[in-house]
Amino acid sequence: MFSEKVVDKSSSYGWIEVITGSMFSGKTEELIRRLNRAIIAKKKVKIFKPEVDSRYDKNKVVSHDSNEINSTVVSSSFEIVKLSKGFNVVGIDEAQFFDEEIVHVCNELANSGIRVVVAGLDMDFKGNPFGPMPKLMAVAEYVTKVHAICSKTGRLANYSFRKKNNDSLVMLGESEEYEPLSRESFFKAIISDNARKINVTVEEVLPKKPLNR
Repeated sequence: MFSEKVVDKSSSYGWIEVITGSMFSGKTEELIRRLNRAIIAKKKVKIFKPEVDSRYDKNKVVSHDSNEINSTVVSSSFEIVKLSKGFNVVGIDEAQFFDEEIVHVCNELANSGIRVVVAGLDMDFKGNPFGPMPKLMAVAEYVTKVHAICSKTGRLANYSFRKKNNDSLVMLGESEEYEPLSRESFFKAIISDNARKINVTVEEVLPKKPLNR
């Protein structure tokens, strides 16, 4: 569990916290938890989310388990700087959907004394690093990686497998479109999909195990 850091009142600088992981891992829930604690501590808090994310509510950040907090919708990362003036803590959800300038924006906010809490997917549905998230994790002081539970094995899951046949990088969805998978389950699912496309069995494309001698 992440513990809020003690503010160094002798410093005029803030910091960046990144919460990341697969879908259904509790990223937004953890973001809301930290921001609510900041509100209880009488901090001035502002929350942002990208315009593309309208799954649950247009003007709220909402987690999969229906926790919610009021937010401001922005179409570009640069809007965040202007709208963050006068606040102590800034939260940003679904950061993977923002442009690459979100990294510069988060640094600028932290350098101006603001605590910045960012949540976003670390990988896309193909298992590749997602948008600006790798750079955000690199510049952040604190990175928390949360995990879902694999729907196939019950182990920890860190991949978001897309069940629908859609190659668009951005496709909002829930459990009907995505499922969390472990490494083993994810790559077996990818191999199975590829095998189906070329009409071969999974066993024919899986790497052969060496014989015991």
